[in-house]
Order: sequence, then C-alpha cells, then structure tokens
Amino acid sequence: MEYKDYYKILGVDRNASAEEIKKAYRQLALKYHPDRNPGDKAAEEKFKEINEAYQVLSDPEKRAKYDQFSASYQRWQATGGQAPFDWESWGAAPGGVRVEFRDLDDLLGGIGGFSDFFRNLFGGFGGMDFGDMGAAQGRGAYAGAGTTRRRKPRPRAYEQPIAITLQEAYHGSVRHIAVNGRRLEVKIPPGARTGTRIRLPEAVPLPDGTKADLYLVVEVMPDPRFEVKGHDLHTEVTVDLYTAVLGGEVTVPTPGGDVILTIKPGTQPGQVYRLRGRGMPYLKNPDRHGDLFVHVKVTIPKDLTPRERQLFEELARLRGHR
Repeated sequence: MEYKDYYKILGVDRNASAEEIKKAYRQLALKYHPDRNPGDKAAEEKFKEINEAYQVLSDPEKRAKYDQFSASYQRWQATGGQAPFDWESWGAAPGGVRVEFRDLDDLLGGIGGFSDFFRNLFGGFGGMDFGDMGAAQGRGAYAGAGTTRRRKPRPRAYEQPIAITLQEAYHGSVRHIAVNGRRLEVKIPPGARTGTRIRLPEAVPLPDGTKADLYLVVEVMPDPRFEVKGHDLHTEVTVDLYTAVLGGEVTVPTPGGDVILTIKPGTQPGQVYRLRGRGMPYLKNPDRHGDLFVHVKVTIPKDLTPRERQLFEELARLRGHR
C-alpha cells in the first residue's frame, strides 16, 4: 500500500504550525477546486488528496497518530520491508460485524473520497470492524407495583464518519451506501454540520440475529472560499484601488451562487460588508439562514507609468499631502 506523505502533499515542514498548514491548504485548494477546474479529473483527484492531508494535519489527534505511524513505518522500511507491515496495530482489527461501503465514489459524491491509506490508518470508510468501536448499550429499570424490573438491553448502536462538502451541507444531498449487501439511501439534510448524526435504524445485523442502529457522523470538509462560524460564513473579495476609492461592483461567491456586491466609495482595506441570509441554513429550520460577511482586500498598484505617477502626485498635492 502506498504511503501518503501528508506534509509533502501540502508542501509544509513536519514542524509546521497549524496556521502554516491552514494557509498552505487554502492556497492549494483554491488552485485545484473543482469549481475552477470543471471536468478536470486530475485536478479533482489532487483536490481529494489535499483535503485528506488537511483532514489529518489540521486535527491534533489525527496528526499525532499519523506522526507516530510515520516513525513506525520508516523503521519498517529501514529493515527492508520484508515482513508484512502490522496494520492491525494502527487501524481497525479484522473480524466481527462489518459494514462495507463498497461504492466509495458514489458515497462521497466524487469529492473528498479517502484513500486506502487513510482508511487503514484511521478506520474510516470501507470495511470497518464494529466489534466495540462506537458502541453504546442502553440500560435502565423502572419501579411498578412494589417491584423493580429490568428493561431489555437495547441493541448497540454504531457510528461511521461521512465526509460532505460545504455545498452539500448548504443544499442537502442524497447518498447511497451498501451495508452488508443492502443498498440504503441516506438523506443529508440542509444545515448539517460537523458532528450531526444521521440515524439508519436497524441497519447493522448482529451475530445473535438482532439489528443495531447505524449513525453516520457528518464531517463538513473545509472549503477554501469560506470560513464557517456557527451559521455565519466569512469570505474575502479583492478590489482594485480605484473601485475602493470611487465605488463600484464586485462578484461575491456564496454557497447559493454568485451575487453582486456594491462597493461604497471610500471603502477601506479590511472593511466588512454583511449580506443577510446568505450564510448556512439552520438544520431544523432550513428556510432560516445565517449571514455572509465579506472582507474587502484592496490591491495597490505597484508599477506606475510616469503619467500615472504624475497624476498620483497631483492628487497628493490636492489632498495636502505634499
């Protein structure tokens, strides 16, 4: 199995800070984002790889496990790699009840699919052992007629991560998964957030003939265009000096489609415009949305022609700066 060097994929040092990792991810994700490369399969695969690397290195626990694994893997390589590598000590152990997501591309909508390397290391997607992972068994008792009776233990419930894009979280989507040969349709509601649990009742058959619930735990992948804060979104737009000074219009991306923002004359670098109702929908009330905050960046011309410089100097004198 191919070893994935997530630091190399993002082009950062192994001692890179969280901010350096985030910056590198944003630059690469913008470059290879499917919206900028429609129909380009190579760019799509690169985008998946970048997202996978960021999923690991931006999470302190995943990053720590990956670093430990890398050291172990390098020691194994140093021995010549003759004996099989001990994956069981890192990922999910084989055996027990297995839930198989056979159609990974279908499950992930073609974006954000995790590699075999990721699945073996973190136990995500693909065949997973549910022997004890994510299991919770209910217990309880009640009093009646002076006696106490135990409730019948509820079947265990199991969890499985599912990665979705910000667009899917905004609009909602439908996924199809295969669970022990059964094809199930999963509806992801608009407003789903990281940590949202989607219940599939009695989806997992157990050895004793009973069935357990399966919970898909949503993880919304980062989108290089937006920063999510609760139900609000933050994005940046760049305008030239003349638009900032004189006013004008600029196109702003939103999950629901591009909109035109009117820039007021005299807009300052870093000024924030608020677009009401252009943020993420509320999970239990999808007709209600948060807001989108647009942060303005102003580009300053560097290489001026003699005439342009003359005009700026004349303007400076008019403004009393010279």
